[in-house]
Amino acid sequence: MSNEDDSVEERVTYEVAEGVARVTITAPDAGNSLDAFMRDRITERMEWASADHAVRVVVLGAAGERHFCTGANLGGPQRPAPARPEGAPDRLLGDAARTIRRGWQRLVASILDCEKPVVAAVNGTAAGGGAHLVLACDLVVMADHAKLVEVFVKRGILPDAGGAYLLPRIVGPQLAKEFMFLADDVPAARCAELGIANRVVPASELGATVDELAGRLAAAPTKAIGLTKWLLNRSFESSRHTAFEEEAAAQELLTSTVDFREGLTAFRERRPPEFTGW
Repeated sequence: MSNEDDSVEERVTYEVAEGVARVTITAPDAGNSLDAFMRDRITERMEWASADHAVRVVVLGAAGERHFCTGANLGGPQRPAPARPEGAPDRLLGDAARTIRRGWQRLVASILDCEKPVVAAVNGTAAGGGAHLVLACDLVVMADHAKLVEVFVKRGILPDAGGAYLLPRIVGPQLAKEFMFLADDVPAARCAELGIANRVVPASELGATVDELAGRLAAAPTKAIGLTKWLLNRSFESSRHTAFEEEAAAQELLTSTVDFREGLTAFRERRPPEFTGW
């Protein structure tokens, strides 16, 4: 195991308390950009939280006050590639696409596919792939000075990390093209207007606002929220017939959960439900 791999737990921390898993990027001196080990650790923690029945909500945040995540740290440690056959060029057809699929696409998918709701606590600039981490989250709380930047065109590259899939589904194709073609800053207030952010608050209130949302989600029926998330994420790809079939199937699955029975019992007994998450 490399030194970089040993220290990644310091650059991306993971804590669970009272049903809330907190994944925190802690590399403020590097703009909270992600090297390969940090990127993969977030992916692994999202996948772990999805399967951990003690986790009922995930908060994705970052250290410092200036940056949430400024995308990939291309100068940081990278995972070694397989050895090349003698005489092979440094780059072969398929290498770049494979890197994208196994790297940032897998990271964004781990957020979208997490069975628990994921809340983004956006403390500062979210640029490039960092902006797409925000778009992938289920609820977004932004400090009032924070911003999103689709910075790719300024680097002469095209948006990756699922951005061309995610952004137009939130703001529509014309605004998505504007943001991605021009790479202008999108301030927090504008993000709220467009439905990217659920809340915009003073920086001093970011933590408390996120905690309040996380606490409500941690007390909610986790399986119901997970299936609701699945249906909503599927909705843009589904026909009406498919969507209705999947809704019925998901409802059938939910009836087997403890929280489903607790919700009905509490309703009959005219008392607040006490959900356990299973």
